[in-house]
Amino acid sequence: MSTSRHRRWRRKIGPVSRWLPAFARLSTVFLLIALALFVALRVAAPYLISTGFVRSGIEDVLSKWTGYHAEIKGSPVLEFWPTPRITLNQITIRQPRESGDKLLGSIESLSADFSLVDALRGRTSFHEFHLVRPNLALTRDEKGLIDWSYAGLLARAISGVRYENGAEVLDPDLDAEIGAVTIEDGTLVVTDIKSAKTYHFDSVTADIAWPRLSGAISAVIIARINGEDLKVDFASRQPLLAFAGRNAETRTSLTSNLLTAHFQGIASIASLSALSGNAAVTIPDVPALLTWSGKSIPGIATLKSASLESDIMSSGNGLRFNNLSLSLNEASATGVMDLFTQPGKRPKIGGTLAFDQMNLKPFLDAFALRLAAGEAEDISTGMSGPLRALDVDVRLSARRAQMGLFELSDVGASMIVTGGEAKFDIGDSQFEGGEMTAHLEATQRDFDGGGKLQLSIRNADFAALAERLQLKGPLPLATGSLDLDLQSPKAIWTTGLADVTGRLHFWTGEGTIPGIDAAALRTQAAEKPFFPLSAAAGAAFAFNQLNLQADFANGSAEMHDARIAGATQTLTLSGVITYQSNGLALSGSLDATDPAKAAELPLLPFFIGGSWPNPVISPVPLFGNTPQAQ
Repeated sequence: MSTSRHRRWRRKIGPVSRWLPAFARLSTVFLLIALALFVALRVAAPYLISTGFVRSGIEDVLSKWTGYHAEIKGSPVLEFWPTPRITLNQITIRQPRESGDKLLGSIESLSADFSLVDALRGRTSFHEFHLVRPNLALTRDEKGLIDWSYAGLLARAISGVRYENGAEVLDPDLDAEIGAVTIEDGTLVVTDIKSAKTYHFDSVTADIAWPRLSGAISAVIIARINGEDLKVDFASRQPLLAFAGRNAETRTSLTSNLLTAHFQGIASIASLSALSGNAAVTIPDVPALLTWSGKSIPGIATLKSASLESDIMSSGNGLRFNNLSLSLNEASATGVMDLFTQPGKRPKIGGTLAFDQMNLKPFLDAFALRLAAGEAEDISTGMSGPLRALDVDVRLSARRAQMGLFELSDVGASMIVTGGEAKFDIGDSQFEGGEMTAHLEATQRDFDGGGKLQLSIRNADFAALAERLQLKGPLPLATGSLDLDLQSPKAIWTTGLADVTGRLHFWTGEGTIPGIDAAALRTQAAEKPFFPLSAAAGAAFAFNQLNLQADFANGSAEMHDARIAGATQTLTLSGVITYQSNGLALSGSLDATDPAKAAELPLLPFFIGGSWPNPVISPVPLFGNTPQAQ
């Protein structure tokens, strides 16, 4: 059986062994002929193809593509190994003089591969373009489109492209091969008529792959603007629709040291009316980005970093941000936001954001209380900055929040910025075991006219707050409530303590004031004409009720009849505290809480001077009403 199997294999292999050498010989002959023809064409090409013919061919190509007239001053150089290639120098592209002589740009050096076979047949076709130090000037018109006004092939293709059945469609007579384009050390100047600004891009390097006008494009562009390098990755299956300012599928990324951004979806360079896709933006250093862009927002220094990721879609007269993830410094939030735009009115941002933990001050800086308020300029005349032309109505919630040195929980807040005012409200929050509400309002223009703060705290543990803030001196430790109403005539970020005016009302139930021993205070007053408060600090003053009111102005607080009622004695205080220097000038008294015990605990008036937390106490004699006179 084994022998029969070997015989069958020999019968099958035998014919193959006979024709295989013949096939190899034939393939070798064809390969040698092709190689000989390739070498022969390269050797004979310089004698068969004239430099002027190829030069005129590439001039015609440039003129055909741009619709402008291409002028070449430098001498062309032809190479035929390893591929046929022409290099041209000192090229300018401009309108014909009879049409205005407008300059589109200049190119120091342009090289391109060309088809040797086509050239031998009297035709020219080019691919693999390489541009060295091109200088290009473009105009962005009032509609947000690049001005392709002259009648070149690219302009005709952009104006003639159609959108059918989800695809870009171009008539065959408008289609053409392009290939790869490489740009080295270029310059681009874009004049934006709509914003009346001119943008200069230097050191432009690009690699563009665009096989045909009707096909997909991918491009990587690196450029420098205002001293910062930017990298743009752009890809689209519908590039002509994109250049025409129509809706097109795109994938775009922007990368730099200051900003990273990504978008994938449907967009238009001229309008946001049909925007749909996913976007992500990361700003590692917000102040540095503002400095680079020439913008300035007071108080923004605390906002170090910011990032945003969201699904975006057009919605009526604006944009909807779904599945929004927002980060400001270490705080992260999720929610939904809307950007509303209406002709003749300020754009408006509205929505809700839910934080797990946040710092309120960077958030306020992010929306930049500067957004506010009441500039006299008419929006139709153009604003001096993009933030000034924006209204905000945002609802916030946070499980935990920090506002300066204060910590809040279960916070519900809102920020409203309209044309003439800006308001930030904490409508509900838990604060040191109690509740807190707050209202911050900017007045007049851009906060330069000042602002006001209203704060209300109910049933909070002020003993825990004093410990958290590490406050020194004899302070009331109790569960209490506070109402604070402050105003400033100056911009909030420049306001000092001396600029604040307002009123405070503080009241509590039972508590203590460490460092005040009522018995020692009476003993020291009977023995000495003056003594430091620390000499009477052997115990704490226990009280049942405290009520204090004060007015703020000119860097000081004027206290009005603060009354601290204990079980047996009551302490009253009034006078001035200069909180910039911690200076005190108070008159006080200690007397019996129960008038029936006045003989046992007679009235003790005194004066408090010096500085906090260890002022000097000086008893005040009761002339004409001393115990001796009685």
